[in-house]
Amino acid sequence: MTGRVFNAAEALQGGLVRSIHAPADLMDAARALAREIADNTAPVSIALTRAMLWRLSAAEHPMAAHQIDSRAIYRRSRSGDAKEGISSFLEKRPPVYPDKVSADMPDFFPWWDEPAYK
Repeated sequence: MTGRVFNAAEALQGGLVRSIHAPADLMDAARALAREIADNTAPVSIALTRAMLWRLSAAEHPMAAHQIDSRAIYRRSRSGDAKEGISSFLEKRPPVYPDKVSADMPDFFPWWDEPAYK
């Protein structure tokens, strides 16, 4: 809130970043993190989260963002991906998420009106 500038070590100590890397090691670390996310996360959940990050930061009111986020959590918790995630965790195996972005996005998606192209 103060606008104080702090260095990377302080950001790491305060939990604002997960790691610090030398410039030569940064891309390898970023790719490893991306691979971890891709290997362990349901594609529909990632697509929905990405859309919410892009769109909801510009919502007219925080409650609008909260409503979409709550709806997404509710719908995704009842998906085939959620069942698979729980089963794979309990069975100690990698998940095989059944839902597809092309066919299984929640019924409220997309929730925005596309502006007219002029």
